[in-house]
Amino acid sequence: MKKISWIIVTVAVMMACSGQSGKVADADSQDSVISMEVKYATFFNVRDSAGVRLVDIGRKDHFALVRSDDTPVPDGYTKVRVPIKSTICMTALQLSNFTVLQAHDVVKGITGTKNLFNKDIRQRVKDGSIVKIGMEGEFDTELILAANPDVIFISPSKRGGYDAIKETGITLVPHLGYKELDPLGQAEWVKLVGMFIGKEREATVLFDSVEQRYNELKSKVQSSTAKDQSSKSQDLPTVTSGEMHYGTWHAVGGKNYLAQIFRDAGARYVIDDDETSGENLEFEKMYALAANADYWRILNSYPGDFSYDALKASEPRNELFKAFKERKVIYCNMKQQAYYEITPVEPDVLLKDFVAIFHPELVEPDYEPKYYRLLK
Repeated sequence: MKKISWIIVTVAVMMACSGQSGKVADADSQDSVISMEVKYATFFNVRDSAGVRLVDIGRKDHFALVRSDDTPVPDGYTKVRVPIKSTICMTALQLSNFTVLQAHDVVKGITGTKNLFNKDIRQRVKDGSIVKIGMEGEFDTELILAANPDVIFISPSKRGGYDAIKETGITLVPHLGYKELDPLGQAEWVKLVGMFIGKEREATVLFDSVEQRYNELKSKVQSSTAKDQSSKSQDLPTVTSGEMHYGTWHAVGGKNYLAQIFRDAGARYVIDDDETSGENLEFEKMYALAANADYWRILNSYPGDFSYDALKASEPRNELFKAFKERKVIYCNMKQQAYYEITPVEPDVLLKDFVAIFHPELVEPDYEPKYYRLLK
């Protein structure tokens, strides 16, 4: 467990603790300090040294967050004056952090609006306060410069295209939340964004509430399934994931964050023993693994209402799966739900959706799933 301190807390917080009230101070207030822990994320670390917040991202990138430009920083660290006032987001995962922190004002550029549901972001793109800079590998450098970002949050991939941006001198900050294998680890990256934009406290409070809900439900599931297993009255349901695309089936591995959510929701993933985060398989291989799975999770962007007929039409052999025959396909349509736009910071909601399917007796009878439900 990695513990750090140096989160700026406002005078209003201190007054609230003593039963008083007052206005919230601005982001530069340094009247007191509270502690923050990075509990689950493994691709960023934070520590304090001589009044400077040092942020290590992965193995190669190191940033010193300072409140004054003349603050000295250690060798090997890139100085960043915080809070930043403007940035560009490259992925929906990054954007989700700004959305839950109510910080769209800081976002001055995004890669595109395909499958983007957020009305505020779409309006900002329409009125020009947020520009579309193009996709990875095809960035419009002139638009990036016009957005005048203090830093750019990037998501390194094989398509790249960042070399041209580096030449502008703008600080690039990797956001590696997508690499996290723990659902709460991915959600915890909201703390990193909070540090850059001066909303450390808000990010910590938000994450703590997500963590509490997730772990409470996880513990409830564990207690219930352990009791069932000991009495031999029930075996854990099994689940598979994905579908055929262009001749291959991309299956998430046993180390994928989704596989962890399945486990926490009280189900056994059919390739749980796979040590990767994902791989591409031929149909025959996947069928051998998942033919008898009780449930089948599918996430896609089907144009219209997805159905069992549509699933069979996409690959006739799909009807051979047990989950198809017994109508136990778990489905989410990204054209109808803001999936990647907000789920990175809502693993507790994803967990509850799956628990409601695998163990409906553990959630309230009138629970309405937000993302996943059984396909009709």
